[in-house]
Amino acid sequence: MNDDDIDADVTDRMLLQRMSAGDRVALGVLYRSYHGRLCRFLSRLTRRPDVIEEVINDCMWIAWQKAGNFHGDSRVSTWLMGIAYRCGLKALRQHGDEPVEGDTMSEQRTSAHDMDDEDRELRDWLSKGLDHLSVDQRVVIELVYGVGHTLDDVAVIMQCPVGTVKARLFHARVKLRNVLPALAGESPRHQGNVP
Repeated sequence: MNDDDIDADVTDRMLLQRMSAGDRVALGVLYRSYHGRLCRFLSRLTRRPDVIEEVINDCMWIAWQKAGNFHGDSRVSTWLMGIAYRCGLKALRQHGDEPVEGDTMSEQRTSAHDMDDEDRELRDWLSKGLDHLSVDQRVVIELVYGVGHTLDDVAVIMQCPVGTVKARLFHARVKLRNVLPALAGESPRHQGNVP
């Protein structure tokens, strides 16, 4: 962890302490701090904006209820992502993954006004590539490369061995290496059987 991560975790731990004492302002601060990250992370689980918002609310409700039980075995961000991941899987079992009509949320999540055409094209291309991965592979890619968690953190979040995380990451990268050139109109250099 770098100094910024350490400072952020110290702040998050103080917010959890305040939340455990019933401070709703601390909950609001934590919610605003994590909303964007959770949206991006959960968008790798589902394309349904209604489910994403529901999961974020469920995650924050659980964080509110369990703030006093946080023992500091991991970073607060790892703890929250783990809660969001489990809530997301539960929501997928209940609601499915098909997007609802009139999905305007995806446009809001990408903050299109901050990107030029080239960035937008690259993001769309990568998003199409990620659609070819399994949910677990997309989640691992997002947690490692998008959020910046370590493999150990991802193992805690996904409640699986580090070896499983490494395997998912390996297979996801191989699949992307084969799929992305095809999406760009090129032939893939390495073909392989990837689950």
